[in-house]
Amino acid sequence: MSGHLRVRVVVLSFDGGQMTIDCLESLLATEWPAEALEIVMVDNGSLDDVTDRVRRTMPRVRILEPLANLGFAGGCNLGLRAPAVGGFEPDLFALVNNDATVAPGWLLPVNAADSARPDTSSSMCFTAVRLDGRKSDRISFDEGVFGLQQAEDPTQHEIQRWTSARGSIRIAHGESGEPVDQVLSVQLRSREPLRVRLHSGVEDKTIDVGAVATWHDIRVAGTPFDVINNVGSNLYRAGFGGDRGFLEPDRGQYEESAEVFAWCGGAVLLRKEYLESVGVFDDRLFLYYEDTDLSWRGRLQGWRYVYEPRAVVRHRHAQSSGVGSPVFRFHTERNRLLVLAKCAPARLALRAGLGECKRTVVANLRGLVWRPLTLRMPDRPEAAHRRRVLASYLSLLPGVLRDRWMMDRRVARRSLMAWEVQK
Repeated sequence: MSGHLRVRVVVLSFDGGQMTIDCLESLLATEWPAEALEIVMVDNGSLDDVTDRVRRTMPRVRILEPLANLGFAGGCNLGLRAPAVGGFEPDLFALVNNDATVAPGWLLPVNAADSARPDTSSSMCFTAVRLDGRKSDRISFDEGVFGLQQAEDPTQHEIQRWTSARGSIRIAHGESGEPVDQVLSVQLRSREPLRVRLHSGVEDKTIDVGAVATWHDIRVAGTPFDVINNVGSNLYRAGFGGDRGFLEPDRGQYEESAEVFAWCGGAVLLRKEYLESVGVFDDRLFLYYEDTDLSWRGRLQGWRYVYEPRAVVRHRHAQSSGVGSPVFRFHTERNRLLVLAKCAPARLALRAGLGECKRTVVANLRGLVWRPLTLRMPDRPEAAHRRRVLASYLSLLPGVLRDRWMMDRRVARRSLMAWEVQK
């Protein structure tokens, strides 16, 4: 055995197709002795053929098949807890999303170092998008845009994506780096007349949007550039977890190692001692905020986290469920409340829980009572969403509060709020 630390990398596969293959191929090309690197793929109930392909072509990859979708939390836990085989006892555990690829030298630094929905009555809705007049899978929506990827009534509109005060569209251009000059066309509507500013960096337009969906064009041009997904995670005001540096152009501003409040489960390296002390993910969270929870629990025990700029991983953001999708909204909103109930100061946890109760009452009164009284169609999806979030939160709350009471804590909860930053 070489003098290198032994690393187990866990990759969760859930109908990732070629993305999962690309991820595993990049891991197999890691500049690290093969005898000190174990790659474990957890097939989280996929229906695609990735597991068969990996079994045929990548004998070094260890495959675990729970034959069910355990969520990100449960699937990763299965890989982290898997018993050693062939005498390989990991010193470190890495998690890498299946929609990410690693640079060959991503592990080399190891030895050197031993989101509430706004009132849509005053927001804008995307009902279709085109790039140079054609549909394109290179177009995606980011934070500030939420709702349905497919409209409730596809005979009327293709999609139904509402914005908050500001929303953004991202256009991926691969890795060619060639300059682009294209036309982005957006079909927009709103429930009340709005004056909207469209800004692309090379063109500004002020347009009027109303109840009838209309098309608007804006030119997008320039040289594609890398943007940052995560350089460690922050704790934002009111207990929101979020990516540090998210969507900032990468101009070298994060080239120094830094201590961060939390780590991102999309790409992280954890000591064996850390997992033995703090534990693994909370299975109840299933998807999203599970990394914030485990990070926060570690902080309460006195562990620290360091962002390492030399460990480069490229990530396709939110490919598993999509930013703003119903799955994304439910789990991020519910899980934030559960994590606060477990880890945050009591006043913040209580305020967040009461705030959700208020939002649920308001959404149901507005959507199911006030709208029909004013001769408008009821907003049943939002009312149902709020009820679902609150009901799930309340059903899990007793167990979470029990964990809060029994938690091994060596740091005051209130002292960690010094990490809180403004968005």
